Amino acid sequence: MQPQTQTIWCNYVFNDATRARFLEAAAPHRVIFATKAGASVLTASAPDPALREATIAFGQPDPATCLDGGRLRWIALTSAGYTRYDTPAFMDALKTGGIAFTNASSVFAEPCAQHLLAMMLAFARELLPAHAEQLGERGWKFLEVRRRCVLLNGQTVVLLGYGAIARRLVELLAPFGMKIYAVRRRAYSERGVHVISEEKLTAVLAEADHVVNVLPDNAATLNYVNARRLSAVKPGARFYNIGRGTTVDNRALLEALGSGRIGGAYLDVFEQEPLPPEHPLWSAPNCYITPHSAGGRRDQDEAIADHFLKNLRVFEAGGEGMFDRVV
Repeated sequence: MQPQTQTIWCNYVFNDATRARFLEAAAPHRVIFATKAGASVLTASAPDPALREATIAFGQPDPATCLDGGRLRWIALTSAGYTRYDTPAFMDALKTGGIAFTNASSVFAEPCAQHLLAMMLAFARELLPAHAEQLGERGWKFLEVRRRCVLLNGQTVVLLGYGAIARRLVELLAPFGMKIYAVRRRAYSERGVHVISEEKLTAVLAEADHVVNVLPDNAATLNYVNARRLSAVKPGARFYNIGRGTTVDNRALLEALGSGRIGGAYLDVFEQEPLPPEHPLWSAPNCYITPHSAGGRRDQDEAIADHFLKNLRVFEAGGEGMFDRVV
């Protein structure tokens, strides 16, 4: 039996080859491409009246318009984050209306986890100071650099948040035999990681060689990484943020970097993006910045299309077991 024909509204801009393949694979469903490209999940999308015709919204749809038409059955985001949609009123409306809501966290978990591993190794093997030396004095600090190098083996990692990215990082770190803690609302046992409740966070921060922040942006996580928590961290530990910029108190982080309490920071996300050129984090000691690129992958268009099409087949069969389902 043929699946019921859906109207798919899309404001993600594919490259030409992927767009053609997507349209062919989505048939016999009708696809409406929005006239304006989708915005980042961190900024508002333009309302599009055509969205009211859709039964499926794919990309970064305007939240208010999603609930206007009354026909929508599934919202498929093209991002891992869903900050603008994560309100009690919107989520309640989805549940009441029986509207499925998925993100693309599994598309970005692999690049984000590899990005984190790359920075952890760069810190451990003194690659960043060595590169700075190449750009500066070009000295040959043979013994000094070698003696600062450490191994990841046996070190302790504390994960703030334990979603798809953190889980994949745990898998990548397995060969190093590291002790890994992950903070969640409730504690439970899982192979390769000690999942702890927030009440035990201060104690494990004192053991941490690496503190990895993958928290989302919401009211509960605002300035979660604050002066109190940074002061509890083992002196010299490294801090990483690929979660959201709003989860970190930048003033407290700058003070911790300046004092050496935090031995180094790798930051990919910020409360204000782009990060202004005059922002003090650019010149903070042992602070390394990438432009919200941790989730980058050359095949992003193909991966986004494949993720949606895989879920579309599940949706056609009734929706049970959709990938990356939030609601």
